[in-house]
Formats: sequence, C-alpha cells, structure tokens
Amino acid sequence: MLTLRALEDSDVPLVSEWLNKEHVKRWYELPHMGVGIDDWLAEINARDGDFKWITYQIVLWQGKPIGFCQFYRCEDSIDEDFGTMPIEGAYGIDYLIGESDYLGRGLGKQMIGLLMETIGSFPDAKRITADIDQDNRASARSLLSCGFVLLDDEGSRYVWEDKSKQVI
Repeated sequence: MLTLRALEDSDVPLVSEWLNKEHVKRWYELPHMGVGIDDWLAEINARDGDFKWITYQIVLWQGKPIGFCQFYRCEDSIDEDFGTMPIEGAYGIDYLIGESDYLGRGLGKQMIGLLMETIGSFPDAKRITADIDQDNRASARSLLSCGFVLLDDEGSRYVWEDKSKQVI
C-alpha cells in the first residue's frame, strides 16, 4: 500500500540521494532554467522559512520510503510562470520515485492519485498542474491515466480540473 507522510529532517539525506540518482536527476536538473539539484535541496532545507508554502512529503510503499513529492498553491509561487492557466484554485505538484526497484510498477500513478485526493479535499482546489519534461514519457502516461490533459503546445504542462468545482 502506498502512503504519504510529512517530510522530516532525517529524510533530507535520502531525498538528496534520490535527486542525485541518474533516473531522477535527468528530470530535476534543469540547466535551461538555471535550476540544479542544489536548488531543490535549498528549497527543502528552507521549508520552515522561505518555502513554508510548499508541502513536502515522503512516499512510502508498505512503510518503506521510496520517493518524494510536494504540492503548493500556485498563487503562492510568485516566481513560476503558469502561462495561460488560471492560477486561482490551482495547485502544483512535483513527484519522484527515488528507489529504482520500484519503477515501472504503476506507483507513480498511485502517487499522483494520492496527491489528487489530498489536494481535492481542499475547498478552494479547482485544478492541479504538473510541469514535466516533454521527454518524460512515463510521467506523461501516469498523468494522462489520472485524467490530466496536456495544456500547452510544448508538451510540458499537464492539468486536471475538478469539474464539480468549476463555475459555469
């Protein structure tokens, strides 16, 4: 069974290890945006300060830590460009499976589902977005199978909308 729990200080070295694994690093190191693994870790380490608006979680499979995820209200992410997507009621997600033995088992889809369930319980949540590398086909398949749609022509921003909370 897949579960999520709050990130603790003792988890940071493990998340650092995961971010530096090649199967993760290729998607989280973004030289074209000037973002490296150290930037992700700096945010995590500042989670009680400048980045307290982000919720950081550890992903557990039958109690064993296997990955990391985070979510945030898009309105709180003042430096991120969301293009034409309305940000009112929007939440952004990031996720990874750090333990390579757990890749290809459908756990990414389950993790996204848990994030959707958590965020969907917030009264203001209308949509969830994930911005992924257009070459990350496994992540794209997981998002699409959870009901996300590709929002832009560049093939990177996926969005899910809660139709029950949309104003007609």
